[in-house]
Amino acid sequence: MEPLASKIRPKKLKEFVGQEHLTGPGKPIAVAIEKKHLFSFIFWGPPGVGKTTLAKIYAKALNADYHELSAVSAGKDDIKKILETEGTLLGPRILFLDEIHRFNKAQQDFLLPYVESGRLTLIGSTTENPSFEVIPALLSRLRVFVMNELTEEDMKKIIKRTGYKMKKDATDWIISMAGGDARQAIALLENTISLYKKITVPNLKNALQSKFLRYDKKGEEHYNTISAFIKSMRASQPDAALYYMSRMLEAGEDPKFIARRMVVFASEDIGLAQPTALVVANAVFQAVDTIGMPECGENLAHGVVYLAQAKKDRSAYNAYLLAMEDAKKYGNLPTPMSIRNAPTKLMKDLGYGKDYEKYTRENLMPEKLKNKKYLSR
Repeated sequence: MEPLASKIRPKKLKEFVGQEHLTGPGKPIAVAIEKKHLFSFIFWGPPGVGKTTLAKIYAKALNADYHELSAVSAGKDDIKKILETEGTLLGPRILFLDEIHRFNKAQQDFLLPYVESGRLTLIGSTTENPSFEVIPALLSRLRVFVMNELTEEDMKKIIKRTGYKMKKDATDWIISMAGGDARQAIALLENTISLYKKITVPNLKNALQSKFLRYDKKGEEHYNTISAFIKSMRASQPDAALYYMSRMLEAGEDPKFIARRMVVFASEDIGLAQPTALVVANAVFQAVDTIGMPECGENLAHGVVYLAQAKKDRSAYNAYLLAMEDAKKYGNLPTPMSIRNAPTKLMKDLGYGKDYEKYTRENLMPEKLKNKKYLSR
């Protein structure tokens, strides 16, 4: 049976809901479709905001030979098969690569010459910042279009399109729960109807608990699990940290998301107690980025145990928070004259850089903060 999300998926740009900064009159995607302009690009935005739908609309408008792959499961061989096929249409060959950030460097390198030559037009989709996740050589050949969470009005239009009747409180509850994710809202509606035949707030809540995905990248369980992971490392409990890490990987979490949290943890919680922790965490991230799943799980496990067993010291992080408070509170306080930059004669004549000593014991804080101490060591 065809899922509801597929049934109501817009086929033309005029049917598409949201992202007016891209799809409105005179905006980039609208103009590209109108002028049949072929180019490679990336949609960057949260889940369920129309990335796949808009890619399909664009490809259809250009009469393209459209192929769709998920970077979670696809590899070089899948791309080779697409390149070897004789297009069923006269138009260009377009590959929509969902979650392009899950392709490792070698896989992205493989794509590069085909995109560069125009043999393959690439549309990437990602929930992660492409400047961190896509290799520079490939990214330089792609335009990046940012897609936003759907607004409440957008969500109301999409919910209305499902054809299900419900009271305002049920509509409001779905919109609040979904957080701008149309796919999540549609799936919950479909699940509720299949279980209870009627959409009410109690039925929606029961359906959510009974069948809806417990680990969603924007849902409560996602934040519960990553919180438990961090707190287990903070409490120096490697077994618990490994369990929560494994649970996230098993649920399909991007391993680079976990590795990034470990890099943050190395400075935030271990800090000055064991500075090499940051070196290890960065090495783990690099390994994860290079190797990918499933093998990178070993690198993550190595790093998690190391970080969990390391001594902890939050003094540098706490000092940073205190300094940030003052920076926000007082704004641009006058910098002491002795440490101001003096690139011109006039500035030197005004006293900029006067009596500067490299290893001075003089307090270099602005006058208003002379007595402030942030680092408690």
